[in-house]
Amino acid sequence: MTDYTDKIKEIAKRVLAEGKVDMVIGFRAGTVPMMNQPHYAASAEAVEEMIWDSNCGLNLANYLTDKKGKIGIIAKGCDSRNIVTHVIENKIKRDQLYIIGVPCTGMIDHHKINAMFDKEILKVEESGDQITISGSGFSETVSKQDLLAENCAVCTHRNPVEYDELAGELVDEQADVDQYASVSKVEAMTADEKWDYFDDLLSTCIRCYACRNACPLCYCPTCFVDESRPQWVGKSQDPTDVRTFHLLRAYHCAGRCTDCGACERVCPMGIKIREFTKKLNKDCKELYGWEAGLSLDQRPPLDTFKADDPEEFIK
Repeated sequence: MTDYTDKIKEIAKRVLAEGKVDMVIGFRAGTVPMMNQPHYAASAEAVEEMIWDSNCGLNLANYLTDKKGKIGIIAKGCDSRNIVTHVIENKIKRDQLYIIGVPCTGMIDHHKINAMFDKEILKVEESGDQITISGSGFSETVSKQDLLAENCAVCTHRNPVEYDELAGELVDEQADVDQYASVSKVEAMTADEKWDYFDDLLSTCIRCYACRNACPLCYCPTCFVDESRPQWVGKSQDPTDVRTFHLLRAYHCAGRCTDCGACERVCPMGIKIREFTKKLNKDCKELYGWEAGLSLDQRPPLDTFKADDPEEFIK
């Protein structure tokens, strides 16, 4: 996907020069491998710092909330779906945006790559479908497919759903993947097994809130975990407080999550946080035929009412 970079720069410079936008939100190289940084470019010089590769996993829609002015933004499939969600929820207006769509073939998982080596990784280079990882005294080339983030491996919306201009040709969507295989595995467990599974899943959580901060859906002025009057959840590492945070945050994302994986990407403990939101995504699809962010013209199921909505849950 590195060949998108030049096209992204060309489009960004043009829309800035034409006055269509005041700035373009994209990525630049980070200070450590596999950690590209969000980048605000308001000039041709700043645009030159922009890059695009398989380390652009953060969801740039997170940086649109309540922004003023005219904004250009680089958007892969999941980003574009969250932009749609932002527009529907009145956090940004569609006519403020110039969306530069990037067809995506998936982002690599830095947790997975770091676990492969016991030495410090100094460089990660991408060439086509090959990723070369190197450091002091070692270098290994691996297929990108083997390094994909789990959400990317099962993504069925790799192309942007909403855009003003594309930075590349549309890619083939994945069809023969089971998006909810991990959810089905948990659903098949007994109640006690589920409790143990999620207890173990959250056992390493340090309550840093990186998952919340990276999520484009978590834009409340004051998060419920930060409220003190009343205090909804304690500040300690008490397991009940940890579970309460993750479960309530997941329910706040119900019908809105695009499975972009930003939460898991930033988690310093490598917790599979998507296990919570994936279940709710599966329920929304099975009950309402709904996937978040696919259309500006359709309201999500949790803020609409239909006489024939399923009602089994109230029996």
